[in-house]
Amino acid sequence: MSSDTTLEAKYDGCPVIKTLEEVGSRWRMTVIHVLREGELRFNELKRATDANSQTLSRVLDDLEEKAYVERRVDEESPVAVYYSLTPKGKELLSAFDEISEWGEKWISDGS
Repeated sequence: MSSDTTLEAKYDGCPVIKTLEEVGSRWRMTVIHVLREGELRFNELKRATDANSQTLSRVLDDLEEKAYVERRVDEESPVAVYYSLTPKGKELLSAFDEISEWGEKWISDGS
C-alpha cells in the first residue's frame, strides 16, 4: 500500500473533507451565502451572485437535492419561484462566519 493510499484511507471519512466536497464549490458557497439574507427569486439570486442562468439553475438543483435549499413556487400570475435555506443550510452559516473571521485575519486582500 502506497503512502498516498494510506493518506486517502485516513481522510476518507473526515467530516471536513466530506463537507468541503459537498458545498465547497465557489457557486454553491456563494448561493448559500447570499440566501442568508432570506428568501429570493431566481432573478434576484442571479443578480446577487453574478452567475449565468445555466450555472445558477444547476447549483440550485444540486443544493435542493442535498437539502440545503428549498424551492417554493407561487402560482399566482405571474408565476414566481423562490429559494431559501433549509434548517440544514442555515446551520452551515455559522461555519461560514468562522471561515470569514479566519479569512479576515489570515488572507491578505492585497493591501
